[in-house]
Amino acid sequence: MKYMLLIYLDEALYLEMPQSEQDGFVNAMLDHDDRLRSSGHYVTSDAPMAPSEAATVRVRQGKLAVIDGPFMETKEHLSGFYIIEARDLNEAIRLAAEIPLATVGSVEVRPVDKLERIEQ
Repeated sequence: MKYMLLIYLDEALYLEMPQSEQDGFVNAMLDHDDRLRSSGHYVTSDAPMAPSEAATVRVRQGKLAVIDGPFMETKEHLSGFYIIEARDLNEAIRLAAEIPLATVGSVEVRPVDKLERIEQ
């Protein structure tokens, strides 16, 4: 089954670290990618640009509203994701716990549901 691992970063906690430690996370994340690939769990991953580059889109009653940046009531923001293959939720959770940025944020583990057209 496919799982999405959504990585949320507590930027304040991350920025408290020395630059060398911050830089170490880049290599740690790339090493983690390599481990997922070699284990056969890896499907895809990426990291979005900073929240300041984002826009939030809403359509209500046919009217478009665009808000600069993400619209969240949280100190953590989405900093990356993986799509993985795992036997079950427990294996997906174990793999999520190995993501280096879990130490300065959180990782949401969510099963991926395949949408299929409903014939009417």
